[in-house]
Amino acid sequence: MERRNFLKSAANGLALAGFSGTAMAAASSPNISNKAKFTLKYAPTLGMFSKNAGNDPVDNLKFIADQGFRAVYDLGLIGRPPAEQEKLVNEGRKLGLEWGQFSVKTGGGPHFVLNKKESKDELKAKMQDALEVQKRTGINTGLIVLGNADPKLHTEYQTVNVIENLRMCCDIVGNAGLVLVMEPLNTLVNHPGVFLTRTTQAKMICVAVNHPCCKMVNDLYHQQVTEGNLIPNLEMCWDYIGSIHLGDNPGRNEPTSGEINYRKIFQWFRDRKYDEVLSCEHGQSKPGKEGELAIIQAYREVDPDA
Repeated sequence: MERRNFLKSAANGLALAGFSGTAMAAASSPNISNKAKFTLKYAPTLGMFSKNAGNDPVDNLKFIADQGFRAVYDLGLIGRPPAEQEKLVNEGRKLGLEWGQFSVKTGGGPHFVLNKKESKDELKAKMQDALEVQKRTGINTGLIVLGNADPKLHTEYQTVNVIENLRMCCDIVGNAGLVLVMEPLNTLVNHPGVFLTRTTQAKMICVAVNHPCCKMVNDLYHQQVTEGNLIPNLEMCWDYIGSIHLGDNPGRNEPTSGEINYRKIFQWFRDRKYDEVLSCEHGQSKPGKEGELAIIQAYREVDPDA
């Protein structure tokens, strides 16, 4: 049965049986297995459904696959023991899940904006760590954060330092094909003081670095807070976008919980035949198991027809 008709029929059947609205929503938005695949590669973070799936990460992978998701990601993968990294990635692939980016963990200070030996040495070490994760897992995208701005340096000097440091990092990972995606973050709600905030700024840096391994993240939540105009900015930066992050605003929760028209945005991806990972980097608007199931139902509601 076609996926949308399946969900509609299940919901109607429960309603006739006298289920409450909450019970009907939980059962129809899959409290049980629903292997109907999503059209786009929405990637829940590992642990997003732990109230329903438990704490075992492999059980979480099984739950994610069982609900029709086609991808998954774990920003904390680099911090897991090497054997666990390999196990989780292999288990996910056996379940048909594509893995999105891992975090290279470059935040926590003004590393990229400085022209100092200690900063460069730290970045070189981070790149080597990232290459080891890539070698073990085959994941070819590493998320980087450029860190805080330095109020003692003019923005232009900081920008030059960022460009030179990024070129250095791309030269280190380039032969292995590890793509570094830098993420602009909002300063109004979540990350006061960070250097990189806008898609225009990120694109300019990508153009200046001029390396195939230098790309940018478009986090639709952060950019709705910072600049809005989401689809036109996607279009303007498209050639340099290496990763998409999802989250609604306000609240940074699942689609349909805020003001962003994700149905329209996902149809735009569908029209472009986009088949890359879309990372669900958000929380849940409702608590507990019911809130986790509401995330799945939200993606069902806005997923474009095949």
